[in-house]
Amino acid sequence: MHQYLTAQFKHIFSTKLMPRCFFAPGRINLIGEHTDYNGGHVFPAAISYGTYALVTKRDDNHFRMYSLNLPDKGIIEFTLDELNFNQKHNWANYPKGMMQYMQRTTNCINKGLDILYFGNIPNGAGLSSSASIEMVTGTLLNELFSLPFNKMDIIHIGQKVENEYLGVQSGIMDQFAVGMGKVNHAVLLNTSTLEYLYAPLQLQEHDIIIIHTNKRRSLTSSAYNTRRKQCEAALKDLQTELHIEHLSDITPETFERYKKVITSDINRKRAKHVIYENERTKQALIELQQHNIKKFGQLINESHISLRDDYEVTGKELDTIAEASWKQPGVIGARMTGAGFGGCAIAIVERSHTKTFQENITRIYMNEIDYKPTFYAPKIAGGAQEIKLDRRM
Repeated sequence: MHQYLTAQFKHIFSTKLMPRCFFAPGRINLIGEHTDYNGGHVFPAAISYGTYALVTKRDDNHFRMYSLNLPDKGIIEFTLDELNFNQKHNWANYPKGMMQYMQRTTNCINKGLDILYFGNIPNGAGLSSSASIEMVTGTLLNELFSLPFNKMDIIHIGQKVENEYLGVQSGIMDQFAVGMGKVNHAVLLNTSTLEYLYAPLQLQEHDIIIIHTNKRRSLTSSAYNTRRKQCEAALKDLQTELHIEHLSDITPETFERYKKVITSDINRKRAKHVIYENERTKQALIELQQHNIKKFGQLINESHISLRDDYEVTGKELDTIAEASWKQPGVIGARMTGAGFGGCAIAIVERSHTKTFQENITRIYMNEIDYKPTFYAPKIAGGAQEIKLDRRM
């Protein structure tokens, strides 16, 4: 892979210079869905699929960017004085945003760059390809120009780029998971305080399988905003009796005691998911610390059922995969991952059953949906970093 990317870099930019190589992973969220904007916990892990960026410094203040994933866009060019958002620059606005915000803080980016990007994260899968691009760019800028940022600084800048530069009102989980990933570990993140704990994800005889529905995520802003408003309304009702700032501030026991305060049946269901899901994330940490992978799998199943029945964000494709997975030999847990309405599911499968699992799920999915899913078996990876290339290439 590295040799191929290096050859492509030299060809595209007509150079003999040896580039430096950086990589940022994608991420899966193992459990803790739609809890982030309700002040709760999430439980992501970085994966071995991600974004590569090969880069050399230039002698002027010009930037040239090229994506092997979008060759029809060609080389996108701009100068250090042209870092504002530009609709014509398409995907390159993600790295441009990182450049603008890091330059504003330091004024230390004093040269242009040639950068080749390549990502092997499946399109439309909801595995954080945008955060991966942001974090690989932030990491390479930090290293090339000896900027003063630590990982958490770059994570915050990435979120700021999403929220302010690109206008996407997302939380911090994606950038955090991509930046702070640890090999063979998931991380329990409190989205309110940014306190976090690593949990050992020692699967040994099991694989984490990502199953792409091949239905592009169609989570419209209206559907997403509706869920948020329903949660906000439920919180407002609960605040008439409880001194809380977020839905995730209360336990399931407290919710059961006060749930009738929520006047809407639908809002009550939304709140139930958030509060029970938040509790599942904390229990997941305990189970993994005790290497109890089967109980962890049960929590994953419960999460999907809650997302299906109480939060109603799964849809036929994701339900078909999860429900079929539960019936397969060697499966200890399966659920949707990401925002829902398409995208991906994950399953934890005994390695000896992985091939049969994929065959059976493909057959069932074809019968129900009429096209095939795609399977990926990632390793649990570390966060954004430089990859040392063989300088002899």
